[in-house]
Amino acid sequence: MKREEEEGRRIDPYSWKQAEKRAYYQKALSALTRQHYASCPAYQKLLDFLGYDVWTDQELEQQPMLPVRLFKEYELYSVPREQIVKVMTSSGTSGQKVSKIFLDKENTKQQTKVLTEILSSFLGGKRRPLLILDTKLVLRDRQMFSARGAGIIGFSTFGTDVTYALDESMQLNLSEVEAFLERHQEEPILLFGYTYLIWQYVIEALQQMGRRVSIQQGTLFHIGGWKKLQDRKIDAKQYREAIQEQLGKVSVLNYYGMAEQLGSVFVECEYGHLHCSNYSDLIIRRPHDFSIAEKKERGIVELLSLLPTSYPGHVLLTEDEGVILGEDDCPCKRKGKYFLLYGRIQGAEIRGCSDTYEPTTVLGRK
Repeated sequence: MKREEEEGRRIDPYSWKQAEKRAYYQKALSALTRQHYASCPAYQKLLDFLGYDVWTDQELEQQPMLPVRLFKEYELYSVPREQIVKVMTSSGTSGQKVSKIFLDKENTKQQTKVLTEILSSFLGGKRRPLLILDTKLVLRDRQMFSARGAGIIGFSTFGTDVTYALDESMQLNLSEVEAFLERHQEEPILLFGYTYLIWQYVIEALQQMGRRVSIQQGTLFHIGGWKKLQDRKIDAKQYREAIQEQLGKVSVLNYYGMAEQLGSVFVECEYGHLHCSNYSDLIIRRPHDFSIAEKKERGIVELLSLLPTSYPGHVLLTEDEGVILGEDDCPCKRKGKYFLLYGRIQGAEIRGCSDTYEPTTVLGRK
């Protein structure tokens, strides 16, 4: 990656074969662990308690993973406090703790660069009219800079004539949507939003009105899962069909990511597979003992990323369930691992980042 950057060439974010990536990640993640160990006292205390050997490069499966809920309980950062320029928060419901992610200038820059690189590989370099299926109010509430707001801002860099489909009371502004489509009826457009919000405030709203809109060339990127709408959850095929029934000719692409590893997103290809980029990797663990699952065996998703340098979020155990389908051989030609995601693991509480595992159990090596 670095060689291509130095030579000024455009980088294909899915160019690394898994074997090549694995060798690099073993050294890079071990170096990140040592960096955070030296600079984050809470992280150091935890690894010392576990007896983890930070001075020896470890295999990917042996890297010390943090459960995402620790970012709710502790302020974890690895740079001087005065260098922190942004505190990102996860999406949380009223009265619940949210994760806090501490970013310095360099980490923020790198996350933005990688996110742009990954999404550009799907969208190309040309900006398109953008319809945000959310409310602009999210951006004006700066008391806490949420991952939801960050997602909107990040995606807006790919758009022109950025228009919001929901008003400040989260009601569908159908006249605004129709005016946007009228302005761009001959152009391909982009749509962006959060899975459950699109369903509740756009699709169900149109269904209740008995209305449809007619998009002729649209591409929708959605993220976030079903959150509190688990009782209304449908599968990807049904979701896509409902979108197309209410909105028109729209290609629907899901992508997966977490506030705790912002920038390291996993985008769905045309074959319905989520892909690890050069900047991220994934392990599936069995829920009963956290041992490594076989390929095509469902388990808990563990995420690896090279991006978190200002906080120890480079190896995270999520509360999501998934399965690795293969590596280097997806029909879309992207290299690396590709997988499916099934949502929250059974028994996990429905929160932005719930409290499911004891840290000493999770961080123990298999």
